[in-house]
Amino acid sequence: MPDLSRRALFGASAATALFAAVPLARAEGATITSPVWDLTDLYPTDAAWLAEHDRMAVELPKLLAFKGTTGQSAAALQAALQAISDADKAVSRLSIYASLKGDVDTRSAPDQERRSLARNLGTTLGQASAWLAPEVLGLGADKAHAFEAADPGLGKFRFQLDQILRAAPHTLSDSDEAILAATGTVLGGPRNVYIQLTGSDIPWPEITLTTGKVKLDDQGYGRYRQSPNRDDRRKVFTTFFGAYGEFESSLGATLAAKINGDVFTARTRKFDSSMQAALFENGVPEGVYRTLIAEANAGLPQLHRYFKVRQKLLGLPDMAYYDIYPPVVKLGRTFDLDTKRRLALEAMKPLGQPYVDKLAKATAAKWMDALPKPGKTSGAYMNGGAYDVHPYLLLNLYDDYDGLTTFAHEWGHAMHSVLANAAQPYETAEYTIFLAEIASTNNEQLLAHYMEANATTKDEKLFYLVQLLELLRGTFFRQTMFAEFELLSHEEAEKGAALSGHKFSAIYLDLLKRYHGPNVIIDPTFAVEWAYIPHFYRNFYVYQYATCVAASAFFSDRTLAGGAAERESYLNVLRTGGSDYPNDILKRAGLDMTSPAPYRALIAKFARTLDQVEALMG
Repeated sequence: MPDLSRRALFGASAATALFAAVPLARAEGATITSPVWDLTDLYPTDAAWLAEHDRMAVELPKLLAFKGTTGQSAAALQAALQAISDADKAVSRLSIYASLKGDVDTRSAPDQERRSLARNLGTTLGQASAWLAPEVLGLGADKAHAFEAADPGLGKFRFQLDQILRAAPHTLSDSDEAILAATGTVLGGPRNVYIQLTGSDIPWPEITLTTGKVKLDDQGYGRYRQSPNRDDRRKVFTTFFGAYGEFESSLGATLAAKINGDVFTARTRKFDSSMQAALFENGVPEGVYRTLIAEANAGLPQLHRYFKVRQKLLGLPDMAYYDIYPPVVKLGRTFDLDTKRRLALEAMKPLGQPYVDKLAKATAAKWMDALPKPGKTSGAYMNGGAYDVHPYLLLNLYDDYDGLTTFAHEWGHAMHSVLANAAQPYETAEYTIFLAEIASTNNEQLLAHYMEANATTKDEKLFYLVQLLELLRGTFFRQTMFAEFELLSHEEAEKGAALSGHKFSAIYLDLLKRYHGPNVIIDPTFAVEWAYIPHFYRNFYVYQYATCVAASAFFSDRTLAGGAAERESYLNVLRTGGSDYPNDILKRAGLDMTSPAPYRALIAKFARTLDQVEALMG
């Protein structure tokens, strides 16, 4: 899963320099020389980071000198916008370095303190530039557009100005905007507490499985929930979620505080709901969210059918929640880092040779921290790095197929950043999450199709087909379940209902039972799984995984069946970056996410893949 920073991007000038420095033949034949990234591309030392932090702490208040000047002329408006953009770029780079170092070892107090310093600097930037939106609104649309026409330098700020003008009903006075900006650190507190609790403070248990003693932190759970031994899986689930259950009240308090913060912000900005507030910035219609949930629920019979097929493939007398993750057949092969890279390059060939060339060069560089280690943040993400450096990828890869798909997924994010930055200036290169997961899950689907097409045995083909089903299940159905949980929880808060860990578990258990159907046994102990999902600390975030995988199913199928025009239509979506509202970008590529069609098409693909599995089963 990606962690896209405010400027999660890769700059065109840096891309040109890097790609020129690594000859193609060397990149294609290269191995991954190190599983650890090189952060000196951001700052050569911690001391250099601190010096830049101190410089920006002095520079940021100077942005207030532009206040009151933007209406004087087009040049004055351009100067103010450029100064704020430059400051944003510098602060973003500082934040990225602090975040990456902090995630490599959450136990390191200096790194966590650096993360806090960077966060405070971001709040200062918000306060120092909070006057901009009210001032642009004071200009009015006519004057703002006249300035744009008069000064070509304002062209790259057109979309930003349009967003500000559109937000007029939800923009406060100068003083109120400054106050709201100052709440950033406070409202981020629940997520910070959650990170510390789950990353370093909860005493994760050790258990003995048939393969030996293992530690069940988030990383261990992600690995051992796939155990082929059913008793081991039951023990992993029961022990892991039992550990979370011990902190149900505390973690419930942090999530409740986060949700109440969302409600506060939405009401302060005069939105009707937290969901409306969250979707407004990117111009996503609320109907997208509700249509997604409705269509996913309508497609649940296909999901329930899948669980019956999985039970039969595993040869089980019944189907339990802890039986979802183990492979249905033994693959009999592993994938080291170099093999992951080679297969990813082969699988992406339908995207064209220029794409593969760039991917080859990027994966040969030191852009990722690839392997799990004590104290490291669990999961996986792509952080785009500073605009003029390159993406960074935090991964926790094992030598199994899941590690291969994670590799392809996160490098899909990185390539999105490479392409967007090559085509866009800094100010319009940042793409939204509504688009981001298209690139990553498209890579996963292309990988699955490649592996299935090149399988040499029935069991191997069956394995890859089920893995494709798992991608669609986990990214569409499961993420929509998360999205429904998030919506229901916020609606409870908006009604004035009390929130607690117990309440969250009750909501989540009902969803688990509905989404998994009557034939999947759900132990109430697992109802605390909501506490395991860090994305609930990102406001109405998870639904975009589901919308994106529906979009990527459309693009991957069209790319495989089509030609250069279909491929370029998809790549142009990536190159567009954040220069327009994401729903409009997709519409231009022939995809309307406000309609039921994309979700029904994905469910149909899920059903077709099930048909293939059942045909192989005989």
